[in-house]
Amino acid sequence: RKFSFDYIFDDNATQKEVYTSCVRPLLMNFIDGFNATILAYGQTGSGKTYSMGTGLENEINSENQGIIPRAIYELFSILKSKNSLEYKYKLSVTYLELYNEDLNDLLNPKIKQLSNTNINPTSVNMNANTTSLQIREDANGIINWYGVTEIDVESPEDLLNLLEKGSLIRSTGSTDMNMSSSRSHAIFSINLKQEILQENDIQINIKKWICLMSKFHFVDLAGSERLKRTGAIGERVKEGITINQGLFALGNVINALTDETHPDRHIPYRDSKLTRLLQDSLGGNSKTLMLSCISCCELDYNESLNTLRYASRARMIKMKQL
Repeated sequence: RKFSFDYIFDDNATQKEVYTSCVRPLLMNFIDGFNATILAYGQTGSGKTYSMGTGLENEINSENQGIIPRAIYELFSILKSKNSLEYKYKLSVTYLELYNEDLNDLLNPKIKQLSNTNINPTSVNMNANTTSLQIREDANGIINWYGVTEIDVESPEDLLNLLEKGSLIRSTGSTDMNMSSSRSHAIFSINLKQEILQENDIQINIKKWICLMSKFHFVDLAGSERLKRTGAIGERVKEGITINQGLFALGNVINALTDETHPDRHIPYRDSKLTRLLQDSLGGNSKTLMLSCISCCELDYNESLNTLRYASRARMIKMKQL
């Protein structure tokens, strides 16, 4: 069977090649004021975390730096070159994980613990430091995350330190297929606010500032897995089932978005918190790239084929960026 993709990389491709070919254009769009998203999808152990750069091994060798560190350094380089009296910018970051359908704030472990205790946000016993993570849709249909820790950053080092801080407490575990398997979906988001001064031709003394706001979501999805192959027992079984359920819901949303035979079709975003979180990235105002990782091992043939089908279907989604 043949599949068509925008980019194809073999096992000899470098991290730099992947970034330059398919990620840099998204970064330029992000700076131009568009929302952007990268989704890393594939079976467990196929290299998603390595490619994205959320693993700490990226700091050992710059050649192995993944997508996120490379994007961070280039982003600051471009913004600093533009900085002047007529241009201002502000960057902030959030880092969330979805573990067993619980939202956890990786930049604030306290909120992570509270979100897992199912605290009622309307409880009278909650103090000023108690926050509940929530997903809400505003009147314009835009998905917003409430209660999430958002930290301002002023340098690449600030961003990378926060990435490392969050990655260290991200839920991981050992299975027969991966010694350090991600047991959660993680979303590392960079928020950019730009202010550009434009002069009024009629009244030169009046200064008009144009504000651009955009978000870049880096999504490292937990790997799809078969319980027989991972040898999961106990808590790992529950994690694997929840991971597969979220990815199944994501597949249903992709299928619905690409079904042109039913123009008034229902899109099941609410079937999972994962699809709810990614609603804008999948069918909203965003330029989105799915990075599909597959294994060259013959034993992984079925999983690799499913990944290719998944990605081929996702490529058919038509989005309108504003």
